[in-house]
Amino acid sequence: GMKVNSKSERAVHSQKMVLELLLADMPESGKSPYTPNSELDEWVEKLGLSKPRFSRRVQPAFDNSHPAMSVNLDTCIQCTRCVRACREVQVNDVIGMAYRGSHAEIVFDFGDPMGDSTCVACGECVQACPTGALMPANDVGLAAPDKKVESVCPYCGVGCLLTYHVKEGKLLRVDGREGPANHERLCVKGRYGFDYVHHPDRLTKPLIRRKDAPKTMELLQPKDWQKVFREATWEEALDFAADGFSKIRDENGPDALAAFGCAKGSNEEAYLLQKLVRTGFGTNNIDHCTRLCHASSVSALLEGIGSGAVSNPFTDVTDAEVIFLIGANPIGNHPVAATFMKNAVKAGKKLILLDPRRTALSRHATYNLQFRPDTDVALLNSLMHVIIKEKLCDEKYITEHTTDFEKL
Repeated sequence: GMKVNSKSERAVHSQKMVLELLLADMPESGKSPYTPNSELDEWVEKLGLSKPRFSRRVQPAFDNSHPAMSVNLDTCIQCTRCVRACREVQVNDVIGMAYRGSHAEIVFDFGDPMGDSTCVACGECVQACPTGALMPANDVGLAAPDKKVESVCPYCGVGCLLTYHVKEGKLLRVDGREGPANHERLCVKGRYGFDYVHHPDRLTKPLIRRKDAPKTMELLQPKDWQKVFREATWEEALDFAADGFSKIRDENGPDALAAFGCAKGSNEEAYLLQKLVRTGFGTNNIDHCTRLCHASSVSALLEGIGSGAVSNPFTDVTDAEVIFLIGANPIGNHPVAATFMKNAVKAGKKLILLDPRRTALSRHATYNLQFRPDTDVALLNSLMHVIIKEKLCDEKYITEHTTDFEKL
């Protein structure tokens, strides 16, 4: 096979020439002023380049119209990583290249300011940019973090892995981390939705109601919390709560108590909660918020496949020939999971979408059926009827892997 020597004299000379041309277009023909981790600066230093001999081209104007990201195209080297991140990874189709020659530049939609475009603020382009042309807003990318904390996104159930950049106890920014559920991808919530951590109204210490502040139906203004509550230590607050639970249990019986789990809790936390309720309270009155949206699917899965849990990860859509989606809006509710569906469609897979609304995913669908609200059961029954009547089902699979099919 062919052997390529990238370190020959001629190859290195060409590399230096390309880097010199790119460096000439940088602000003041020097290092990127927007990021300390510019890959261009790294290679310029590795190859020992000095001040470029070429004049700088006229650069596009700075764009700070977006609340989460800044656009500094004077450091853009037109590598098109952002274009590929937007169009091939996230499949949002917002970023593109416009014009030709020395006028070529990265554009959003039809040359709109980033803040006025259809950008969904997933930040994939920022993570892909090698020179700081696309960066988090307010120059937070220039601050060196004290530490990096690996974690899991606290929002939806996709389970995206991420890395928090922390400085002096404050979150600076978030990067996507390689994981089976996201492969470094994040959505706007995971990448930029962390400001609540430092919100002034966030509780950072336990509060106990003051004895001279009786309960009322009036809404409490956050700034007036001291009129109703007082700060307490964790030990005092936990003792106070335990005494309250014990009093209710002893006076009214165990069934007077109940607990409601949270979907943001881990499996371990869910186990501890039910343990507290069953052994501490002495009752089985425990439920979970997912009953609201998943009770019907659990029943259907138990009846259909014998297990009340999903049988495969959503990333399996990339291996499927046909994706049948009904009653879900993944772009709105689970944006990162939706990217894998869009990737599958771009790879030639068929997406059949059924929803009373025309969701954002419909533009990617091979077939989109907007049925009337409350007719989904009738629709599915009619589909099953046609499949069976016209013998479109896999008889061999039914014989080998199902029971009671004749009752259907």
